Amino acid sequence: MDTESIKTFLVLSKTRNYTRTADQLFVAQSTVTNRINELEKELKFKLFKRNNRSVELTSEGERFRVYAEQMIELTENSLAEISSVEKYDNYLRIGSADSIYEAHLARRILEHKMTHPKDFLRISIGLSEHLLEQVQNDMLDVVFTYLPIRKNSLHCELYKQDTLVLVTRIENEKYKDGITEAQLLQEKYLMCNFALQDVGQYIRKLFPKYHQFELEIDDCMKIVPFLLNQDNYTFLPKDMAEHYFARGRLREVPLIDFNTPVINSYIIFRKSHEKICREIFCFS
Repeated sequence: MDTESIKTFLVLSKTRNYTRTADQLFVAQSTVTNRINELEKELKFKLFKRNNRSVELTSEGERFRVYAEQMIELTENSLAEISSVEKYDNYLRIGSADSIYEAHLARRILEHKMTHPKDFLRISIGLSEHLLEQVQNDMLDVVFTYLPIRKNSLHCELYKQDTLVLVTRIENEKYKDGITEAQLLQEKYLMCNFALQDVGQYIRKLFPKYHQFELEIDDCMKIVPFLLNQDNYTFLPKDMAEHYFARGRLREVPLIDFNTPVINSYIIFRKSHEKICREIFCFS
């Protein structure tokens, strides 16, 4: 199966337009049409439903798209790894939830690169569920997530335990002596759904059922600007928030009549990469 045809399929599945696809790939529109026709002929099913202005994926096309994305990524990763054998001492594909990366990994990886310049590290930031899928499909070598996994081919252990702190901008002096749960419900709370399951459910249960937050985001780094310019509140992992405390950007709001759960993060890696993982990330 030709990888150029698969790449063309993936671009067309996003643009839903033959002309835009041809422009993005710098090929003639007829080339796009021929590649898709040949791919459909090889697969023996239709990938797109066509009309005058655009195309839509068929149900078979939707299922094939998942396979196609994995195939292209595996192919490119494999070629990159093969080409790096003589250039680098180690080759490691790392995936992490954003808040784990900011709180625990960024400094460690920088220190390692300074002392081991011939190690190749490829870093991806994503959601825990997606990272687990990628490490199981051999698209990543080690991942840091909020969700554990039990699988014979992978090693999983607790990496860090962090506390959840309520934060607001340093200029907001309201509740300097602490805030009650009832008072928090009256303030502008921004929902950072960085952690799944217990922690995420804990935060939502503080608020009334079906409560509509003014802003919801699943990337902690992207929520910080919304805290710096207005008197908003959110929970962040303390190890991540410390960066902003030290620079006088955010402050912690003490909790008076309620407590927050502990956040567990996990390191999960392919057993063949245990030595380099322990060397870089310094865990027990």
